[in-house]
Amino acid sequence: MNHESSSALPAAIRVRGARVHNLKNIDVDVPLHKIVGIAGVSGSGKSSLALGVLYAEGSRRYLEALSTYTRRRMTQAEKAQVDEIRYVPAALALHQRPGVPGMRSTFGTMTELLNSLRLMFSRLSHYPCPACGCMVPPSLNIAAEIPLYCPRCGAQVPVLGAEQFAFNSTGACPDCEGTGIVRVVDESTLVPDESLSINEGAVLPWQTLMWSLMKEIAEKMGVRTNVPFRELTPEERDMVFHGPAKKVHLLYQNSKTGAAGEMDFTYFNAVYTVENALAKVTDEKGMKRVERFLKQGPCPACGGSRLNAAARAPRLRGIGLADACRMTLDTLVQWVEGVPASLPVEMRPMAESICESFQATAARLLDLGLGYLSLDREAATLSTGERQRVQLARSVRNRTTGVLYVLDEPSIGLHPSNIEGLRGVMHDLIADGNSIVLVDHDTEILRDADWLIEMGPGAGENGGTILTQGTVEQVAQSPASRIGPFLADLHTLSARTRTPEAELFALGTITLRTRAIHTVKPLEVRLPKGRLIAVTGVSGSGKTTLVLESLIPALEAAAKGEALPAHVESITAPGIAQVKLIDATPIGINVRSTVATYANVHDELRKIYARSPLAREKGYKAGDFSYNTGRLRCPGCDGTGTISLDIQFLPDVEITCPDCGGSRYQKDAAALYRTRKDGTQAESLPRLMEMSVDEALAACADLKLVASRLQTLSSLGLGYLTLGEATPSLSGGEAQRLKLASEMGKGQADTVFVFDEPTIGLHPLDVRTLLGVFQRLIDSGATVVVIEHDLDVIRNADYLVDLGPGGGESGGRIVACGTPEQVAADPASITGKYLHL
Repeated sequence: MNHESSSALPAAIRVRGARVHNLKNIDVDVPLHKIVGIAGVSGSGKSSLALGVLYAEGSRRYLEALSTYTRRRMTQAEKAQVDEIRYVPAALALHQRPGVPGMRSTFGTMTELLNSLRLMFSRLSHYPCPACGCMVPPSLNIAAEIPLYCPRCGAQVPVLGAEQFAFNSTGACPDCEGTGIVRVVDESTLVPDESLSINEGAVLPWQTLMWSLMKEIAEKMGVRTNVPFRELTPEERDMVFHGPAKKVHLLYQNSKTGAAGEMDFTYFNAVYTVENALAKVTDEKGMKRVERFLKQGPCPACGGSRLNAAARAPRLRGIGLADACRMTLDTLVQWVEGVPASLPVEMRPMAESICESFQATAARLLDLGLGYLSLDREAATLSTGERQRVQLARSVRNRTTGVLYVLDEPSIGLHPSNIEGLRGVMHDLIADGNSIVLVDHDTEILRDADWLIEMGPGAGENGGTILTQGTVEQVAQSPASRIGPFLADLHTLSARTRTPEAELFALGTITLRTRAIHTVKPLEVRLPKGRLIAVTGVSGSGKTTLVLESLIPALEAAAKGEALPAHVESITAPGIAQVKLIDATPIGINVRSTVATYANVHDELRKIYARSPLAREKGYKAGDFSYNTGRLRCPGCDGTGTISLDIQFLPDVEITCPDCGGSRYQKDAAALYRTRKDGTQAESLPRLMEMSVDEALAACADLKLVASRLQTLSSLGLGYLTLGEATPSLSGGEAQRLKLASEMGKGQADTVFVFDEPTIGLHPLDVRTLLGVFQRLIDSGATVVVIEHDLDVIRNADYLVDLGPGGGESGGRIVACGTPEQVAADPASITGKYLHL
């Protein structure tokens, strides 16, 4: 009998018989107090092991230690499908896609840096005297909650608690309720067609929101109403837009009844007409009438700072809290360093304590390359990678010990130059006595692991086994490994023939000119049509602003003949009629959206099965095969394939529907077969929905349209997905490729496709497939623009636009453009240093 020493601590988490998703009853020991990397192609079972087994059990067991009362108020997971799991610590997961925060969340609130800053201003500020206005220096009385008096006039000076500096609480600006944003009238919308006269309806709000009498009143006030609006003098135009609310005596006649009368009417200028209508809006219909005349702008009362006058007034080192929040973190850290020395000697110990707390939190964020962000930056505008790094920094700051951190692709959104900071954070977590399980494809990150577990060999049914495991060196040398050659640098991915430099612009040029916006300087960029273009640069360098906020809306506006965005000076894109953003946002919002329904395969199959002899005999139509509303859907699970069990004091358990076995259909549907052209009996529709795309492709070879659509999915590298798989559960990379399915095979010469970090979640071998997809789009005439950090994609692009050199105020310029060779040779390009062509 094997007796373990009672003093020996377990060295590994022991997993036996894991069957979550596609895991094939695997046994594995996951070392503790180490960085353990899990690699494998998309769909191979990496996340199933890391999140579905290790994190699920680590978090579940921790929650089980809490009281029943507490547990009932927390979302809990069901027990993982595993025979045995021992020595698993309490677990925290840093997910690949942290939720997008609400509009009240900022970089400062997310990181909790704003808490320290509010405390600083509360305790250490000069406060204004309400009687004489002089700025009263801080004293220890503030912390002791003893009244502060003005040394000049003796008046009591009110001081604020940290909560009164919070825009989510009592410090909020009353005009914008702490959002920093108000809806203001967009004057450019009030007279959309200046060739019309006022009598012809030129002033649109007077037509739709106000009595038409306003035209006659304007005429009484000296405005010509019978000439084209463009011919009005500046004084007349000002009267229309901003004229005073004067009373005018008017004779009028009702156009319907013919009744005449006279009355005093008040003049409503065009701007006030909209503001008045907005104030009276009571429902969505009313809002729709008004919102066409509105735009969002910074709140004029607080200047967009979100704070009320009292919270904006105190001064520390000569500035207010709003000014401090506008600084980038790099600048703010230097400013905070000088705070203690700026105060009276007796205040310095308290100041040093508060500032030290701020600096400790900031140090981690700087390590992770986020120094270019300002504290007032809206959290919703941060990229996925930025949000994930904020999450990571918060975890490290807590200085936990004995915790299992499961990191789901922490390299997302990281430029190669930012990887170093991530490594430092991981090693600090290990030094504090924690364990890390890391799911990633980036070989630079994986090389830092103490132990690697490679899942595979393929995806879906072809995955779910352990291909190889060991140290990085052992995996790199293993003949069974698929990631090994990339770890050993034996594979430099060259998946397409790049366009020669001399021919880059042979198909035409897209030229974009922008004014300054955010931290991006005025830019002029020329992009070659019909080529693969990679937009590169460190985090915060301006890639998103250039592509998603400038190029896409400018192309859309130009194609529709509409006004360009305010910051876009001009765009010329001859022959471009449409632009399509293919991003990684989840597809579908409910479990009834499946791969088959999204790819337009299910509708076609429903029609085919409804034409089968037995279906006709029983009177079934195509609609009856729908698992949303059809008669043949399973009544037990209502067509979702799963049911939720409420077990009183235990967490709800989600299980496969026992009635349909997860097929979503009632038993009658399983008997409705179709006959192939060769006379053989084909599978039923429920059975087909359980198949992978590749299996279904073989089963539907005689159905031309279905086979064509399935072949497209397979060529996109999605052959391992099952037809009935719910689309909200797909990874970001899978979602992107599925969105592309309907675009393949068309002529695309008039289309620009934009991909936002399409390599998220992709193994180097999958990146090769993705590059093949890009090539197919280019072959059909499309222009493909990718925002990317992946060096393999960058090396394979025809043309690079490299932004930087740094992030935030240090970036926002085009550092280099040209072929990968030209950018690699440019000493100013940080990206170029990593290309190693």
